[in-house]
Amino acid sequence: MASTIEVAGSPMPAVGLGLWKIDKADTAEVVSNAIEIGYRHLDSAADYGNEPEVGLGISAALSKNLCAREDLWITSKLWNTYHRPEHVQAACEKTLQDLGVDYLDLYLIHFPISLQYVDVETRYPPEWFFDPGAAKPKMQIDPVPLSETWKAMEALQKKGLVKQIGVCNYNTGLLHDLMAYAEIKPAMLQIESHPYLSQENLIRAAQAYKMAITAFSPLGALSYVSLDMAGENESVLEKEVVLAAAQRVNRSSAQVVLRWGVQRNTAVIPKTVNPARLKENLALFDFELTNEEMAAISALNQNRRFNDPAVFCDLAFNTFYPIYD
Repeated sequence: MASTIEVAGSPMPAVGLGLWKIDKADTAEVVSNAIEIGYRHLDSAADYGNEPEVGLGISAALSKNLCAREDLWITSKLWNTYHRPEHVQAACEKTLQDLGVDYLDLYLIHFPISLQYVDVETRYPPEWFFDPGAAKPKMQIDPVPLSETWKAMEALQKKGLVKQIGVCNYNTGLLHDLMAYAEIKPAMLQIESHPYLSQENLIRAAQAYKMAITAFSPLGALSYVSLDMAGENESVLEKEVVLAAAQRVNRSSAQVVLRWGVQRNTAVIPKTVNPARLKENLALFDFELTNEEMAAISALNQNRRFNDPAVFCDLAFNTFYPIYD
């Protein structure tokens, strides 16, 4: 199986390094090490708060001639507070400056959630609260039509600031609507997907529109236990069908679950700072799961969403704002 997937005619490495929740103090070294190990796909976002450090890691790798800029696939994301068309280009340019690059390979709308604008000089990244110092801080919704934000995203591609544009966390209804008004069709849908949330219908709908798929949190609960958004007992890695496949192919449970993801023709962006696991997560293309193993792992689906704004916005940000039914 190829180690890349096609994104609007361009090959993107099917395994990338997810940069969410990597401490700023560690980020530059992790990124440089990952590139030295062989990673060529980095998944970043303004909201992760570590893009300047990601940029330092990229710069260090390029200065050591580990690769050229054109060998890297760099994705970033437009944050919720920058949905108004007049703020989109400035947000993208801030990301480019922080990453130390002239263009992005892919720029995504991070959530279909539009929040009140917060100036970079006031707070960056703005995060979710409009005024964190308020007596009871809340999200402040600024209802901008997604079509207006998308038109501004298209302008970025036309100006050469980004090579491709796409969306994150969209449902099928939003995809159908987007396809009705998009002049430049979205090249990518990035969604939470793992064996407990297989998202078969959404993936099939997006692929019918010739969109590539990136699965974030491809190992499921592991990304969320530390945030109290998942329980220790929710790990898919201990499931019998995963352990049996791991034993057959002589690989780790994590490799089996990641292989399940890429074998579905989705890219995966696991996060780790451990050099041994960085290498392990890349080593997915010299073994294959059987059709029976793929089906058994898919059958673990519980529609269990760990990253759900209806839950975390209500609990953490005092605002109920569901985007999934």
